[in-house]
Amino acid sequence: MYTKRTLAVNHVKDHATIYMFMIILFLTGVVFGAIIVNGMSFGQKEGLFFYLERFFGQLNGSEQINNSEILKSSFLYHAKYLILLFILGLSVIGLPLVWILIFLKGLVVGFSVGFIVNQLGAKGLLLASLSIAPQNFLIIPVYLIAGSMAMIFSLTLLGKLFSKKIPQPIFQPFGRYIMIFSLLLIASLAAASLEAFVANEAMEALIESFY
Repeated sequence: MYTKRTLAVNHVKDHATIYMFMIILFLTGVVFGAIIVNGMSFGQKEGLFFYLERFFGQLNGSEQINNSEILKSSFLYHAKYLILLFILGLSVIGLPLVWILIFLKGLVVGFSVGFIVNQLGAKGLLLASLSIAPQNFLIIPVYLIAGSMAMIFSLTLLGKLFSKKIPQPIFQPFGRYIMIFSLLLIASLAAASLEAFVANEAMEALIESFY
């Protein structure tokens, strides 16, 4: 147990620059998402808020969303995203797409939270805290680790490609790569469960108090 923890700490230290780059990339996306909200015209905000209110009305009415359906759709979404990052990490040319995906993830979070708070004020902040924050506290680190691992593995392949030394077998790094992504998939299932059984229930209860 101690050895595994030491290996993990050493891994983070050795690749701290990559992890920091991914965090900055994600936060840049969050900032851009908030900027887009502030840059929208009144008509655009009203049109988008109309659909949001209609969704709230459905939740408050008879069209209750099944928690198991939310769990299924949320996990499938995260799994597809992680598998895409995994595949992109296997090729050096896919590295820029990894950066774009992490940036877009931040953009979506920044836009979603920014728009809800912009339209609903304090109620929006509370709604975002209950409906968006719980699963994102878990899934955001999952995506950041996945993006970092994809970048690390891609750079490892690039290093072996241009290395003048006798190339070392790639099987061991590839095995670790698969194992880490398998663990991230399990973590994404936990995040999907939080969204389905915690965030969704809290959101429905809060919306009922709004209307």
